[in-house]
Amino acid sequence: MPLSDDQPHTRTRLPVGEQPSPQPNGRQARPLRTLLTVLVVVTLLVVAISIANHGKPDPGNTARSSDNATPTAPSGAGPALSGDQPVGTTTNGIASGFPHTDQGAQSAAANYAVAIGSADMFRTDTRHTIVATIADPTAVAILQSRLDQGFGGDTAARYGLDAQGRAPKGLTFVSRTVPVGTKQVGYSDADAKVEVWCTGLTGLAGERSVQPVTTNWFTLALSLRWTGSDWKLTEFTRKAGPAPMPGDQQAATAEEIAGAAEQFGGFRYAR
Repeated sequence: MPLSDDQPHTRTRLPVGEQPSPQPNGRQARPLRTLLTVLVVVTLLVVAISIANHGKPDPGNTARSSDNATPTAPSGAGPALSGDQPVGTTTNGIASGFPHTDQGAQSAAANYAVAIGSADMFRTDTRHTIVATIADPTAVAILQSRLDQGFGGDTAARYGLDAQGRAPKGLTFVSRTVPVGTKQVGYSDADAKVEVWCTGLTGLAGERSVQPVTTNWFTLALSLRWTGSDWKLTEFTRKAGPAPMPGDQQAATAEEIAGAAEQFGGFRYAR
C-alpha cells in the first residue's frame, strides 16, 4: 500500500566515510584513452615530417639561383652543354667563324666531322673545296693528298660509284656523319685536339642496290690550329666505336631511305 504524504518517513544517515562511492563508468574512460592515442599519433607524424624536410633547400631559393646562374661547362666536359648557339656564318656551305675558345674548338670539330663524312667527299671537285675550306693553309696539301686516296678510286668503286663519285642511275648515294658528342682532350690558345663521337650512314639506296645503306659508329680525333680568325684542321684520325646495341626496329625500305636522305637537311653544331 503506498504511503501518503501525511505519513512520517524514516531516513537513515551514514557516516561520511561509510557512504558508498560511485561506480566507475568504463564507457567514459575509453573515449579519453582514444583521444590521447590520436594526439600521440598526430604528434609523431608532425615530428617525422619535420625531420624528413630538415635540410632540404627552399625550392623558391633554388629557382631564383638557377635563373641567375650562368651555364658553364668544365674543361673537357662530356655531355654538359655551354648554351652557345651555332655560328651564323658559313664558307662554301660549311660553318665558319668559330670563337677563340675551348667551346669554339669543339663546335668547329663537330662541323668539320660532318663535312669530312659527307657524300661530297666522294667527288673530286667538291672534296678539294671542302679541304681548302676547313684545313689550315699549311696542311691543305697533305690532307688533300691523303683524302684523295681515301675517297677516290677503289673506295668509290666499292660503293658502286663512278670515277666522279656519281651513283648509278636510279640509285641514291647516302653518306652522312652525325656527331653525338664532343670531348676536348687538349687545348691552348694556339692548338686544340677534340674527339667527336659519331654515327654514320653510308650506302646506295634503291631497289637494285648491292650496297644498302647501313649505320656505323666511330670516333674522330681532330687536331685544330687557331689561324688568327678561325679554328682550322691540321690532322685527323678515326677509330671504330663505341657502338651501342642495335635496337629492335624494322629497317626502312630503299625508297624510304632515299626519300629521307633527299628531304632531311643537316645541322650546324655548337657546344
